[in-house]
Amino acid sequence: MADVLHKKYVLMHKNTPVAEIELDEASCAISAIGHVIEERHVPTGIPVKRGRIDRSALNEWWRGRAIPASRDGIREALVELNLSTTQKLLEKSLGLSLSDHYWICPAGSETSWSKVNFFDNPFSDDVGNVLFGKGSSEHMSLMSPDNTSDGWLKKKWSILDGKRCLIKGGSGATQQEPYNEVVASRIMARLGISHVPYTLMVQDDYPYSVCENFITPETELITAWYVMQTQHKPNHVSVYQHYLNCCEALGISGMTDFLDRMIVVDYIIANEDRHQNNFGVIRNAETLEWIGAAPIYDSGSSLWFSKPQSLISPTAKLTCKPFKTDHNEQIKLVTSFDWLDLSALQGIEEEIRELFRGSLFIDEARCDALCFALQKRIAMLSEVVHSRTSLLWSDDRKTDVEGDIAYSGVPDEEDWERS
Repeated sequence: MADVLHKKYVLMHKNTPVAEIELDEASCAISAIGHVIEERHVPTGIPVKRGRIDRSALNEWWRGRAIPASRDGIREALVELNLSTTQKLLEKSLGLSLSDHYWICPAGSETSWSKVNFFDNPFSDDVGNVLFGKGSSEHMSLMSPDNTSDGWLKKKWSILDGKRCLIKGGSGATQQEPYNEVVASRIMARLGISHVPYTLMVQDDYPYSVCENFITPETELITAWYVMQTQHKPNHVSVYQHYLNCCEALGISGMTDFLDRMIVVDYIIANEDRHQNNFGVIRNAETLEWIGAAPIYDSGSSLWFSKPQSLISPTAKLTCKPFKTDHNEQIKLVTSFDWLDLSALQGIEEEIRELFRGSLFIDEARCDALCFALQKRIAMLSEVVHSRTSLLWSDDRKTDVEGDIAYSGVPDEEDWERS
């Protein structure tokens, strides 16, 4: 009876067996964890004590691989697929993803990574089509990386010209998120910030953003959330400092400079949803060596995307993440603006107007309001930079003046010795 209620698998990391697990047939949750085979390859941030994996934490990680229940249209899709939960869909594709190299292999199976992974093998568009409301086919294949895509917007993976690309839609009356992805990537290109380039695709009059997968068959993404689970955060330590501390302990360099750039970009575009699961770091999936910060991606929830035109304002109170709840406070975390050349953004509004031209969802009046607000945000940032520079100059000058006052011209004993 137990074999019927619980399915046995081996949690794998590419070709490396990590641990024996059992999935509850009804919920597809991890009901038991058996022998831990390779502790070093346990997913980052999942506690292992005395050779035992924390089942609650691993279950949270496993559930996090499934499409969230908040996904637009997911209930209709599950009915179409005749499945009760998104975790059932997760199991059907062995938990395989295009963001990392973890998967589950049925116990006793001779299935190998080379045969099933989506980096090297083709995959069906069936699930993606259902998620986009295009209906199911007679012979559905549920082996798809779409089963492990996160976020609440409609999205699907497709192979375009041999490249794994993520296609993502918009929301509401303006469908603005795909445009925002392109705007953000163009701003970052001008500022010389590492980012994922996005382009715009229009299908059936609806806009979609398209980006090539920045993860390769050798690398994987570890989100900031799981990096921060590698250490306990003391109450007196801020989330920002805790993330830096965790990265330093893991040996991930360059994180302060990266966060400076991410915070600046999010300030300019008024990003409302830079949460701890849409930025992170990249590591080598085989050697487990840390490579560095992941390029900036997923910036669609910005530029007043959900606001009516009358509420598009550069000074409006907006939701802010991940370190502060106010952009004016978060920008204070930037350690240096020496790298920033805001003159590189001159004329960006013309690119934006060209991008929106012809849109059925964003008319000229909304485009004008967005361009004005964005220009003002850039001007506001310029004032922040100028204020910081003036303050530093003032502090340096004060130090110089205090030094001059401290030295009254009367030599001390050391001066006498030098003379």
